[in-house]
Amino acid sequence: MIELSGEDWLAISFIIIIFIWAIATFCFSRITVKHIETAMAKEGKLPPEWDKGLGIRISAYAVAIIVKRIPPMSIIDTHSVKRHMRKKDWYLAAFFLSSLSLFMIFAGTIFYLFAPE
Repeated sequence: MIELSGEDWLAISFIIIIFIWAIATFCFSRITVKHIETAMAKEGKLPPEWDKGLGIRISAYAVAIIVKRIPPMSIIDTHSVKRHMRKKDWYLAAFFLSSLSLFMIFAGTIFYLFAPE
């Protein structure tokens, strides 16, 4: 039987979390962001020009969907996002943000534990 150390379990957990985060990102961007941007395009509103290839707006859409109140200033059109979101978009945004948070916590922990001094 193979004995796994704490470092091995941490590495295995981190790899699993990376896959979960990748699935959440793929699903959220392909289902929710595509739907919202298609609906906004019908109104004549295009995606932000500054985000070509970066994907920062994906996290902004997720936060806009989850947070109840509309901020006075935002990097995206929060009113349009809230208007075009569906119930399943809220669940996908919650899945995306929770997996992103878990990834950041694990990445910070691994960096803290194994970074050179």
